Amino acid sequence: MIVAFSVSPSGNPRPDGPAAQSQPGDGSVHDAVAAAVKVVRGSGLPHRTSSMFTEIEGEWDQVMGVVKEAVEAVAPYGSRISLVLKADIRPGHTGELDGKLERLEAALKDQ
Repeated sequence: MIVAFSVSPSGNPRPDGPAAQSQPGDGSVHDAVAAAVKVVRGSGLPHRTSSMFTEIEGEWDQVMGVVKEAVEAVAPYGSRISLVLKADIRPGHTGELDGKLERLEAALKDQ
């Protein structure tokens, strides 16, 4: 299974959270997103991060466990958390994080 997800805080930082001492800025959430990506990278599962989403591949319980930990890592940065998740559930298939792109590139080459 591949899950593409985006997690972001909103609202006021928790008083005891890492963002509580930060100066008001441009609304960037890069520190919170970095906390989530650190969880993904530490999971050992195949993953990829772009400017809008992080993709992670593995078994259902593994992937959802990492997503839950990523949400928990973002929690100190805001009083609310937004999670957007899209899943490609294809039992018996692995290596699809790259495989899907390889098939797309081959199809484009053939056209």
